Amino acid sequence: MDLIRQHGIGGPPLDVPRLAQKLGIKITESDLGADCSGLLVKRGKSAVVAVNWEHHPNRQRFTIAHEIGHFVLHKSGTYVDRSTSAFFRNAESGSGTVKEEREANRFAAALLMPAAWIDRAISHNSLNVDDDKAVQELAEQFEVSSQAMSFRLANLGLTTL
Repeated sequence: MDLIRQHGIGGPPLDVPRLAQKLGIKITESDLGADCSGLLVKRGKSAVVAVNWEHHPNRQRFTIAHEIGHFVLHKSGTYVDRSTSAFFRNAESGSGTVKEEREANRFAAALLMPAAWIDRAISHNSLNVDDDKAVQELAEQFEVSSQAMSFRLANLGLTTL
């Protein structure tokens, strides 16, 4: 992914906080309640991402990557005031029902699990991605959930769900 190469960040796993910092995004952990995974507030070229501190670290990583997706892809959102726009990661985000949410989810998956990195990990470790144990091994290596890895492998055409 160009964004990763552009900022000289290697992996897996992707150093999500480092990438956010390079993009001018501050990360903070907050009590966002049961229905909210994260939130992005943009002010000009800088931003703050609040991530739910009660969620699993892998979920937090995906949430931050999702919010980076909004930061990079979406120039407008629900305006809080003239210079600030906000995006929230909540139940609707996970369902993929809103176009911008689907785009941010795809962006996050590609950011955390770039196709080239997955191909290299599979060939280097001689993994059979139809095996649940191999999917779990990849998920651990990329610091994502098994479900996220399964979806990514299917979206890349490497396996079926």
